[in-house]
Amino acid sequence: MGGDLGPAAAVEGAVQAARELAIPVVIVGDEPQIRACLEKTEGPKAPVDVCHAPTVVEMTDAPGKVLRQKRDSSMAVAMGLMKRGEASALVSPGNTGAVMAFGLNILKRLPGVERPAIAAVVPTVKGEAVMLDMGANVDCKPSYLAQFALMGEAYARMVQGKTRPKVALLSNGSEVGKGNQLTRDAARLLRGIDIDFAGPIEGRDLFRGAVDVVVQDGFVGNVVLKTFEGAVDAIRTFLRMEIERSVVSKAAAVALKPAFDRFKKRLDYSEYGGAPLLGLKGVCIVCHGASPPKAFKNAIRVASRFASTGLNDALTTQIRKNAHVVAEGRRTLAAERRANGKPEA
Repeated sequence: MGGDLGPAAAVEGAVQAARELAIPVVIVGDEPQIRACLEKTEGPKAPVDVCHAPTVVEMTDAPGKVLRQKRDSSMAVAMGLMKRGEASALVSPGNTGAVMAFGLNILKRLPGVERPAIAAVVPTVKGEAVMLDMGANVDCKPSYLAQFALMGEAYARMVQGKTRPKVALLSNGSEVGKGNQLTRDAARLLRGIDIDFAGPIEGRDLFRGAVDVVVQDGFVGNVVLKTFEGAVDAIRTFLRMEIERSVVSKAAAVALKPAFDRFKKRLDYSEYGGAPLLGLKGVCIVCHGASPPKAFKNAIRVASRFASTGLNDALTTQIRKNAHVVAEGRRTLAAERRANGKPEA
């Protein structure tokens, strides 16, 4: 029961989800605090249970530290429930590195997965797109990006219902040969696997809706995500400043309020819930540390759908079906680098 806002927002969101989605929810954390928050919620009784965990993973805790010292934390206890089949999914607003560390240690990887990845659903002018990795893997190999593409394609197909998702690789240009060594090598692997690969795309194309899945390493993905969040905040501020400049603009804003509300909703991260951590033997959704109740509710909705679609079976099938292609491509790239006197990626 971590997060920047403490347990209150998570408890309220869990209660809303339990009521509206009619699914049982287990809240893991300091039981007295959680019970106190539950007593303050209004409305009919919800199917919510509490599991006590005495320790909290702080946002500043290093992954290695939590594995050694916080095995009784709410994060570890919740993953234990899922491991034993007592829960179907986990939603956490906590330390992303710790979620990854406990996930690898307790749940383990799906067969054939080299590295799990954080996916994020982002709005586009044509609907939604999935981006991954968004921060779980700062340093990547080309084969990691190839697997991220396979996992993102399966997510778009199974959870978002897209028949043949179009996949792209984020780069600094769409022309062949553009990008750094990682993106150029990854593009070669992606052209050989069984997906609809659209090639590299530039950052300006992310939100145009031309593709359904965008792949990049976690460093680039996290920078893009934080830039997007900052840009949205700036646009809202610019609009408010311009509206307040005159009586005429204020009057026009009243007439345009429904359109502004729809615009705000499309860019509100809490509408999209959390970010799935793909590639683990379980369902993990990572929320923003400052998530409001609505974000928790929607994250639980996403987790419930993830758990019910058989996505992990589809991920495993995709990885297995393309394993030989990725392995052969990796060997080819390694041989070329050795021949050119370069270290293997």
